[in-house]
Amino acid sequence: MPKQARGFDTDEAFAHLCRRDRKLGAWMRRLGPIEADPRWRKPFDPVDALARAILYQQLSGKAAATIVGRVETAIASDRFHCDTLARIDDAALRGCGVSGNKMLALRDLARREEAGEIPTLRRMAAMSDDAIVAALVPVRGIGRWTVEMMLMFRLGRPDVLPIDDLGIRKGAQAVDKAEAMPAPKELAARGERWGPYRSYASFYLWRIADAAAGAKQAVARSQD
Repeated sequence: MPKQARGFDTDEAFAHLCRRDRKLGAWMRRLGPIEADPRWRKPFDPVDALARAILYQQLSGKAAATIVGRVETAIASDRFHCDTLARIDDAALRGCGVSGNKMLALRDLARREEAGEIPTLRRMAAMSDDAIVAALVPVRGIGRWTVEMMLMFRLGRPDVLPIDDLGIRKGAQAVDKAEAMPAPKELAARGERWGPYRSYASFYLWRIADAAAGAKQAVARSQD
């Protein structure tokens, strides 16, 4: 598979979606363009990103940041990978506030990195979205949604639609003025017309869900 560029032309995506979906396009024009994410151009360590995603699960941003800071201090590094995580034992991890399940997930991630099972950023550039998902979801504590957030926000993949995401489903409900949220399979079918820019459609669906609920501030995502 040829190397995939990180990011996409948001102007082209905006025009494409407005042409293909009149209802979504009306919302998009009302909300205005969403600019390209600057992180699409920045290098990052997938193992570090996955470790942080594990630590942030089911916690408020403030609480998670406190725990992450404690672990960084304990390992004397701001990068999580097999070598740095080896500097701290299980008891010390628990002492930092890391739950037992998350501790096991971090150990599994480190073990898989040592075994060469976690693709590097360079390798990911030559992998399809589905191949990246298949490579990462076997890691304990990492589900498809977490990988999809990496694909969208860090790798800049243009055609990802997280059909299980509650915000995405609420946004689609608002677009169609439906009485109920679409089921994941219904959303997948509804989103066929948005390809090859389903990621950009997703960015709008989150904003639409916030706007429809009268939210003053967008909900933070795991990769923010």
